[in-house]
Amino acid sequence: MEKKVALVTGATRGIGKQIAITLAKEGYDIAINFRKENEDLVNTKKEIENIGSKCLTVQGDVSSFEDTEKFVKEIIEKWGQIDILVNNAGITRDGLLMRMKKEDFEDVLDTNLVGTFNVTRNVIGYMSKARQGRIINISSVVGVSGNAGQTNYSASKAGIIGFTKSLAKEMASRNILVNAVAPGFIETSMTDVLKDDQKEAISKMIPLKRMGKPEDVANVVKFLASNDSSYITGQVINIDGGMLM
Repeated sequence: MEKKVALVTGATRGIGKQIAITLAKEGYDIAINFRKENEDLVNTKKEIENIGSKCLTVQGDVSSFEDTEKFVKEIIEKWGQIDILVNNAGITRDGLLMRMKKEDFEDVLDTNLVGTFNVTRNVIGYMSKARQGRIINISSVVGVSGNAGQTNYSASKAGIIGFTKSLAKEMASRNILVNAVAPGFIETSMTDVLKDDQKEAISKMIPLKRMGKPEDVANVVKFLASNDSSYITGQVINIDGGMLM
């Protein structure tokens, strides 16, 4: 295919890394951001390049509008385009609201929701000028259902859903499709800390009786990034093994 560029935030590990790897296998050159250089960043870059795609690493915190403006410009100066944007960067600061610190609420909203705005706001002008593009936002099933101990995270992910639907309506006339995926329980470093009995209890809640894998999310993102999804916009796809049915 004609070479295209995908920017994936929060792509040094977990779901974001698998999305970057999957898109690289589809022939996309990949840009990933980082706050501080670390081994995960180096390994992800090597894996992408070993596939045969180019990988550009750009420094910046998505919660800073100035940082995102800078690293988006760096990508444009290097490659001249951003065809796919995957807003995946996110953090958790779980705890009951009655004990939650103000900064724990604000930090999660700043990274997960404001970060999605910051990156998208700085990319959308280039996509609009090109009159084409795909924006795929990583939400969560807890943004739909809520979850005790995650008022901050749930609020940020619910906000991403509203953001996605509104932006899809704004950008449809310019052939820019905006969708979200909402993963359920996925096997990552975040779920690795759970005890076996906790994992078993979670699996019992899921009709498919298992947690998902990062590939399950990445394959849906791959579809939404492709021409096969050209009549899909403003949608939220739950990747949860049927948990929210």
